[in-house]
Amino acid sequence: MASTIKVNNIQNQCGANIVNKASTTITLGASGDTITLACGASQTGFGRTGTVDWDTTAKTASFTAVSGNGYFVNTTSGAVTMTLPATPSAGDIVSVKDYAYTFATNNLTVNRNGSPIGGGSGSNTITYSTNGDFLTFIYVDGTKGWILTNDSTNTDQAVNPFVAATGGCVTCCGDYKIHTFTGPGTFTVTNAGTPAGSTTVDYLVIAGGGAGGTNRGGGGGAGGYRESSGVASGGYSRSPLGACVSALPVSAQPYPITVGGGGAGGGPSCVGSNGSNSIFSSITSAGGGFGGNKDISPINGNPGGSGGGAMGADGSSGSGGTGNTPPVAPPQGSSGATGSTTANGAGGGGGGATGNGTPAPPSGPGLIAGNGGPGATSSINGTPTGRAGGGGGSPWNVCTGGTATDGGGAGVRTTPASGGSNPGTVNTGGGGGGGLCGGGGSGGSGIVIIRYKFQ
Repeated sequence: MASTIKVNNIQNQCGANIVNKASTTITLGASGDTITLACGASQTGFGRTGTVDWDTTAKTASFTAVSGNGYFVNTTSGAVTMTLPATPSAGDIVSVKDYAYTFATNNLTVNRNGSPIGGGSGSNTITYSTNGDFLTFIYVDGTKGWILTNDSTNTDQAVNPFVAATGGCVTCCGDYKIHTFTGPGTFTVTNAGTPAGSTTVDYLVIAGGGAGGTNRGGGGGAGGYRESSGVASGGYSRSPLGACVSALPVSAQPYPITVGGGGAGGGPSCVGSNGSNSIFSSITSAGGGFGGNKDISPINGNPGGSGGGAMGADGSSGSGGTGNTPPVAPPQGSSGATGSTTANGAGGGGGGATGNGTPAPPSGPGLIAGNGGPGATSSINGTPTGRAGGGGGSPWNVCTGGTATDGGGAGVRTTPASGGSNPGTVNTGGGGGGGLCGGGGSGGSGIVIIRYKFQ
């Protein structure tokens, strides 16, 4: 038979209560006492007191937290990721403190490890970037997951700190995403990021190249070439045109993309056309200017992103089209060149992104037409690629046509029997090559490439 002792108070030898029952409240211990469970004994029903046991050896590398522990994290030498416990139970608790007040320089990233943080279902990580942060995460349930209880400077929602977007052909290069548009489309920003991750995008916007001229025509000018420096998304190699150009800030919204077509090449009795503009956000690159013609006005190259080359023959001297039209800073292109004035002369080269076209020789038999101006090289998409070269001018009869690089078309001697001239390369913005009787080459279409840090 079990024994029963019925008392309301148990006192120590000094007369102080060590167990006291008053109404429905039971008090253990007297003032100043410490209550300790015997070795091997365990308790149930009490739970934690809302505090943690602190690990006083500061963490300097990424680690997985254990419920009930607090961690000092030292990011002096680099960012640290803390992974929360897997399959947590209600009441699990983890705390973390910025040991050296360096979270703003090298952030703390918390990996939620599959459970929500504050009910958020976005990125698997959340980044903290406030010096001196003290954070306590308590696991509540499967709906809200871990709730941040004692930090007023940060949201407890798992917000993706990096830009996220859709549209175009998407590829990755390390921590960076690249969206390539070879035709019209929409770059839709679904998350604008935060300063702790990324908030801007780098870009390359090239317009369509101009068409080459007809009948010893001048080369077509390249489409306007505009790019940012690349500093915001990995510091890839880019042309001098983007040296001091900042990346573009973005917000969560759709950005329509226009990719300019190349100018259509003219036939034996009609003039070619300028390339069309390419547009992304506030950046507009102007289409390249078409090359001049001998027998069909105008003999001058047309202005544009880069100017078209002129045709000059039989005593007439046309002028090259002006590049960087309309003007932007830094310049989006260069000017076309003059043709020769001699009988049976040749056309001048169209301007390229980084250099003017080459003039045809001013006198003599016109053996050599002008070369297209050089384009620009960027590795924004991971591979160094030359684009936006000017088209070469066309020579007389069997003489040498102007050469072209970086997507421009070479100038050729053509007749109705031998077909048309060399076009600019598709999606480079290259100018079309000048032609003889068969007409000028069409300009190459443009391209828009956008790059940003996504993790």
